[in-house]
Amino acid sequence: MANLMKRWTMDGLGRDRLVLSEVEIPAPGPGEVLVKTGALSLNYRDKMVVEGGMGLDLRFPFTPLSDLAGTVAAVGPGVTRFAVGARVISTFVPHWIDGPARGSAAAPAYPTLGGLHQGVAAEYVVLSEEVLSAAPVGLTDAEASTLPVAGLTAWFALIEEGRLAPGQTVALQGTGGVSLFGLQIAKAAGARVIVTSGDDDKLVRAVALGADHGVNRLKADWAGEVIALTDGRGADHILEVAGGDNFDRSIAAAAVRGQIAVIGLLEGSELKGTVFPMLLKQLAVRGLVVGHRRALEDFVRFVDQQGLKPVIDREYAFADLHAALDHLDRGPFGKIVLKV
Repeated sequence: MANLMKRWTMDGLGRDRLVLSEVEIPAPGPGEVLVKTGALSLNYRDKMVVEGGMGLDLRFPFTPLSDLAGTVAAVGPGVTRFAVGARVISTFVPHWIDGPARGSAAAPAYPTLGGLHQGVAAEYVVLSEEVLSAAPVGLTDAEASTLPVAGLTAWFALIEEGRLAPGQTVALQGTGGVSLFGLQIAKAAGARVIVTSGDDDKLVRAVALGADHGVNRLKADWAGEVIALTDGRGADHILEVAGGDNFDRSIAAAAVRGQIAVIGLLEGSELKGTVFPMLLKQLAVRGLVVGHRRALEDFVRFVDQQGLKPVIDREYAFADLHAALDHLDRGPFGKIVLKV
C-alpha cells in the first residue's frame, strides 16, 4: 500500500470520464525528478481540455492540469538542478528554457503539460529536471502553484514582452487569475491600473487590492470609461482575456502605440475588431502562450523581492476536482487550488 498513490485520469473527453484512480508511485529515470505534490491550481484551459480536448491529440488514459507546486522526493541518475527536499514548481511548456518559442508557421508548437504531455493531477509526478523551477521562498505550496500559468502569463505580457514602465496605464479585463496577477505586477512596477468586470462586488475587491479604478462593463462602455479616466490617452497595455467582439473594445481603449496582449478566448475563438483605428494608433497586438522557464525564474525572484501574495478564491481537497471545476464555471476572484 505504501507504493500506491492517487491520480486523476480520463479515458475519453468529458467531465464524466474524469475519475480518481489508484496507481503505483512512479520512479524517476535519468535526468528526472519525483515530485511529491503539495498543491495544484486550475486554469480555464484545463476545463476546456477536460470537456472538449481543445483540438489536442490527447493520449488516453490522460491526466489533466499543468500547475504544480511540491517537494522533490527522489532524483534519478544525473540530476544536478535539484536535490531531495527542494521545493519546486512546474513550467507550462516543458523544455522552453528561453528565447523564441518552437514551431513553424504551418505548425506552431503547443507542447504543454496537461496537453501534448501528461498532466500533473497526481499525488506524485515524475518530470524532467528541466521542467521544474525553484518555488518562491515566501509562498506556501498553494500560493506557489498559481504561478506557472496565470502568474507567468501576466508577467510575460507586461514585463518580459511589454516592457511596462512606471506611470503607464494598464487595463485588465475581469478578476481571474491572470488579471489579478497583472494588477499586482503593474502596481509594483509603478503603473496605473483600471479593472473591468461585470460584478460590482469584485470591482470593490479589486480596488482594495490596489486597482486605481473599477469599471462595470455591463453598465457602461468600458472602453469609453478607460479613455475618460486617462484624460483621452487610453491604456498603454491591455490584457485581452475575452476575445470575440470584446477585442474591438480593446482596440478602442488602447492608447496610440499601445499594446494588446491576447491571452484568452472566453467569448469565442475569433477576434473581431475594426482595422482602421488599429492602423491609426499603430497598435502592437501579441498572442501569448504563457512564457519560458527563464521568465518564470525572473518572476519568482520578483515575487520574493516584492512580497507578492497570489489571490486564491478557494482551496479544495485533491479528491474534489469536480467541485473545483464547477467553481471555475462560476468565475472565481483569483485562483482555485487543490490541496494534495
